[in-house]
Amino acid sequence: MYILGINAYHADASAAILFNGKLIAAVEEERFTRIKHTAGFPSHAVRYCLKQAGINIQDVSYVAIPRKRSAQLFRKLFWAIKTPGFALRRANVWQKFSSVNEELAIACGVSKDDIKAKFNFVEHHIAHAASAFYCSPHLDSAILTLDGLGDFSSMVWGKGSGNKLKIEGRTFFPHSLGLYYSAICQYLGFNNYGDEYKVMGLAPYGKPKYMDTFRRIVRHANELDYNLELEYFNHHRSGPDITWRAGKPVMPKLFSNALERDLGPARLSNEPLKPHHYDIAASMQFRLEEIIIDIANKLYERTGSSNLCYAGGVAFNCVVNGKILSQTPFENIYIQPAAGDAGLSIGGAAYLYHQVLGNERNDFVMDHAYWGPEYSEDLIKDTLISSGLDYLEMDEDMLAKSVAERISEGDIVGWYQGRSEWGPRALGNRSIVADPRRADMKNILNSRIKHREEFRPFAPSILEEFTGQWFEQDYQSPFMQMTYQVNPNKVRDIPAPTHVDGSARLQTVNASNNRKYYKLIRRFYDLTGIPVIVNTSFNDNEPIVNTPKEAIASFMRTKMDTLAIGSYFVRRK
Repeated sequence: MYILGINAYHADASAAILFNGKLIAAVEEERFTRIKHTAGFPSHAVRYCLKQAGINIQDVSYVAIPRKRSAQLFRKLFWAIKTPGFALRRANVWQKFSSVNEELAIACGVSKDDIKAKFNFVEHHIAHAASAFYCSPHLDSAILTLDGLGDFSSMVWGKGSGNKLKIEGRTFFPHSLGLYYSAICQYLGFNNYGDEYKVMGLAPYGKPKYMDTFRRIVRHANELDYNLELEYFNHHRSGPDITWRAGKPVMPKLFSNALERDLGPARLSNEPLKPHHYDIAASMQFRLEEIIIDIANKLYERTGSSNLCYAGGVAFNCVVNGKILSQTPFENIYIQPAAGDAGLSIGGAAYLYHQVLGNERNDFVMDHAYWGPEYSEDLIKDTLISSGLDYLEMDEDMLAKSVAERISEGDIVGWYQGRSEWGPRALGNRSIVADPRRADMKNILNSRIKHREEFRPFAPSILEEFTGQWFEQDYQSPFMQMTYQVNPNKVRDIPAPTHVDGSARLQTVNASNNRKYYKLIRRFYDLTGIPVIVNTSFNDNEPIVNTPKEAIASFMRTKMDTLAIGSYFVRRK
């Protein structure tokens, strides 16, 4: 049985395909359109998934859509009466969903009458929950989802047991920890959709001086529920409606004048950052940590499970995630690599397979992130020839050895191998890698390649077996979803990926999940005694490169020194 999951007409449009409950392929539409967080219908992603599965759309039994019109219907009707403009815009979106079978037919080049699949609509946050639980190794787990808004909920919590999810509580719009964080990011001048991770990186430069104000902005309501002090926000007046400019999501202004009254004038995006802004970022982050730790502790008490499956956009806050492990009784936390809205395509399909159709769990566990497109060695070679670059063909061991040597000599290397990563992180198949020992490597990467804000840290990839020696926590983080403190005795050895507060957002690597990348880091360790390399995404203010042509173009456009693409080694002259 094939089930196609589609996240459409929403930020981070994506598609995923399951066969008898096991994932075959998953990819974000942005990898093809080259527009970050692209919305609309994921035509390219759907075609890729079908191709990877080796089937046609006529072979698909079900299509899962992670949005449900009837969810929180009375709340939606109340807001429709209160804010008619918002209701009209929502109605326009639902009009698109009413013709989703036509869009799917167009994407697949068939008549809509050729599509025999049954369409099933799954509530947004239930799809989030399913994306974590059914991809995890756990048959018994607490469930938590947190984001800005989806089907009029912003948080869901409950329990997963076997093949069933049981939702036990919710936080409803207009209250939302995700919108809280986004609003303060806007106040700080970070206005683009998805900029929250930047402010998370800014926070360690400041001190949480404004906790009294932030504890007023978000206050405990009851049990696991936290409410916003709505005078500080705008979204409850007209709805947090996302608009689209050339496929790119644009958020409305979320904060009100009351925030400027209490914290001072908002920063414009082109103004310099000042200590005051650092302190506000630190206060916002600290308040989020307080709240989520409290929620997690209470969730543990409610469920009695030592496992936590966690999803939603807020689950990308890797600083909080590391503290859940160190400051709550949870022993295991599972966050799949596309924890945000892209992951809804998997969640909707998995929920349909297990909960709706009643199929038992199988042996599928998402223990790696490599579910995207892969391109042949012949295509890579032809693209290199067309580009005019000189190259050497190498076997796997020689390539790892040669690249490790170049990294140890200071080269910045584009590393392009195998299937692309699912989710926003480069995890060793579409990565730029560099020497962690150089204190100036962060500035070099920023000036020559990434052209991004100076305060943002770079991440380390570490051989899994060395995690406990180099970091103060030994829990594995294969999807770069955790931030740990670097062992104080090791900071001087890896200054490049160590943040200003002594922390790092790490990726742990083992040979079974990514043999080539493991070999590369192992060869670097053999040369230097350091089981770590710097890893950042293979891009420059664009979605991560997808095709060999894009990888080669990025290499030629930027100032990378070396490119390892498939079996081919390229060194800039």
